[in-house]
Amino acid sequence: MKPSRLQEHLKRVHADTSKKDMAYFQSLWEKFRKGPTLRSMVSSPLQEENDGLLASLASYNISLIIAKSGKPHSIGKELLLPVISEVLRTLLHISPTEITRKIPLSNNTQQRRIGEMSSDTEETLTTSFALQLDESTLRGNEILQLAYVRFLKDDRLTEQLLFAKDLVTDTKGESIYRAVEEFFKEKSIHLANVMSVATDGAPSMVGSQRGFIAHLNEVVPGVLAVHCVIHRHLVAKRLSDRLSCSLQFVISAVNKINSKSLNERLFSQSCEANDEDFNRLLLHTEVRWLSKGTCLRRFYSVLIPLWNT
Repeated sequence: MKPSRLQEHLKRVHADTSKKDMAYFQSLWEKFRKGPTLRSMVSSPLQEENDGLLASLASYNISLIIAKSGKPHSIGKELLLPVISEVLRTLLHISPTEITRKIPLSNNTQQRRIGEMSSDTEETLTTSFALQLDESTLRGNEILQLAYVRFLKDDRLTEQLLFAKDLVTDTKGESIYRAVEEFFKEKSIHLANVMSVATDGAPSMVGSQRGFIAHLNEVVPGVLAVHCVIHRHLVAKRLSDRLSCSLQFVISAVNKINSKSLNERLFSQSCEANDEDFNRLLLHTEVRWLSKGTCLRRFYSVLIPLWNT
């Protein structure tokens, strides 16, 4: 910039310092140079404390996502942390070590976080709320019962995880009801506070005589039951006769191969000989309708070795 323009700016904007000598401005420059920089501010104790709080908040949020997905707690440390590290390293060109080590995602930490959030939900429940139930069978034949609640908080609809409990024996309607009833009694929550309940279409849930809804109706008459379309009923229309026949053929072929160890080993060897990406077939279950697509997709990908079996 021209000196004349600088002089004009000094007199017009900084009139109080326009008569100062050169030593005054040099002292200002020294103060500015010795002042705190952005790097020193980031590494300050206050900033480190804030980073610790943000890391804990991220850990709680990730724990909530894991709980909602129904995945094992170990997925946080085994999968999510490597994914976060790769994103930081590839997209942001940041060393992920300092960031990821501040986010506790071990198995025990996840279990404790979920328990703390569940306890907080128990303390903040209102007198009226909606209940949503879903059960899943894990790999070790363990039956996990998940319960979520929805309620109004500050004029906003809020959804929280209420509990996650193991069902010891089976998934019958009475067993599910007993698990819910025991939890409510333990936490001194009245079942009458349940205004509505959302379940899937399984007979153990919606059965008119022995389903969970039937047992709940005995205690809370007139409770609103909502069918949650998250399973096979999401596909409204039935398959055509031709597609149904093809699907049954695929299911029969898959069951024949997977029913005996010898057939499965021979099929695996055939896939490896043809350099296929997969050497096993997936089973289809009626409860989880999404497995139909994965089963058919896997069957199609190994169709040639299957045809030669």
